[in-house]
Amino acid sequence: MKRTVALVLGGGRGTRLYPLTKYRSKPAVPLAGKYRLIDIPLSNCINSGLSQIYVLTQFLSVSLHRHIRSTYRFDQFNNGFVELLAAQQTMAQGTDWYEGTADAVRKNLRYLQQPGIEHVLILSGDQLYRMDYAHMLDEHKASGADVSIASLPVARQEASSLGIMRVNNDGRVIGFVEKPQTDEELASVSMDPAWINARGVDCRGRECLASMGIYLFNRDTLVELLESTDHQDFGREVFPQSIENKQVQVYLFDDYWEDIGTIKSFYQANLDLAQANPPFALASPTSPIYSRARFLPPTRMDQASVSQSLVADGCTIEPGAVIENSVIGLRCHIGRNAVIRDSVLMGSDAYQSSEERQADLAGNRPPVGIGEGSVIEGALIDKNCRIGRNVKIERKEDRADAAELNDICQICDGIVVVEKDAALPDGWALP
Repeated sequence: MKRTVALVLGGGRGTRLYPLTKYRSKPAVPLAGKYRLIDIPLSNCINSGLSQIYVLTQFLSVSLHRHIRSTYRFDQFNNGFVELLAAQQTMAQGTDWYEGTADAVRKNLRYLQQPGIEHVLILSGDQLYRMDYAHMLDEHKASGADVSIASLPVARQEASSLGIMRVNNDGRVIGFVEKPQTDEELASVSMDPAWINARGVDCRGRECLASMGIYLFNRDTLVELLESTDHQDFGREVFPQSIENKQVQVYLFDDYWEDIGTIKSFYQANLDLAQANPPFALASPTSPIYSRARFLPPTRMDQASVSQSLVADGCTIEPGAVIENSVIGLRCHIGRNAVIRDSVLMGSDAYQSSEERQADLAGNRPPVGIGEGSVIEGALIDKNCRIGRNVKIERKEDRADAAELNDICQICDGIVVVEKDAALPDGWALP
């Protein structure tokens, strides 16, 4: 992996995750109580022995930059780095911002054309999975491929939202349809289940090979493809062209993988992690997930009831509180007799002193955290929120999505989202 460079694409607007991306870039969104989305691809790289990593950023990237600088520091003997490449004005590339994933890489080709680089791994910043990229590189070299793409077997009913590939007996990609919608389109790219089973993967009715958006290029091939075209997107343009002109091989993957780029998928992925037997294990003796070391104390609970939940460091959970099927982020303060159910609380960036909390209460302003007697169901509560006493956010199956309930609260995919730094006064109730 010493001659391989990784590019993590993290520059998009993240509109599907709004309002979680109102004040931060998509890769900086908190995950599972204590991580950020960017920690997943970066941890996969480190665990795979890949330590030369660029992260391409553009929108609202200050908190992402701060997190990466404070977390990913390599010693001076292994030549590793995690460098941030923000969109910038240059004499050669002009003044435009990144116009797509391929355009973002094109504007930074000079970093890939340095001596000693043979392969380039393109990764997304909003996926949850665990993969050893060294295995992908080994198969890439053995097949003599110009490009390799990670693929996941999926059922036909899942194919309409993914890019689906057809391959020959040697694993070379010979067909591709982006988000097939008709039976005819599906038939043109469906695979013989026997081919999938023969490669050690139990097909189980999954006869379509979906692109995971993970690409491994020979460096010179990538440079040629980007310099000879003005394509802006890898999935829609660069990859289909590669199939026609280059040897593109699939790398078959059959483990947990989830694109968590929408409110619904993000919410569900977090709650799945809180299950007794989660589909994706955060703990791994050989492939840990790295994140910022915050040096927080253990969480303190007193006569509280907690079931099927993740509770991060530094929380205070007062007597009578009930937490069920939820994720509780760093430094959360949950008041007496509060009920948190089927919800994701992202926590707080800093502690409040007891004097600050008393001053808030005296000034008729809720302190940071969840107030006494409040009920939170089916909600995403962003960081530093002030939820007053006896606030009611309760799930209603027939509730329609709303762009705004007020200036700080929205309903997206049936999930109530309270934006960062919001304050809901005592007694507030969801309409």
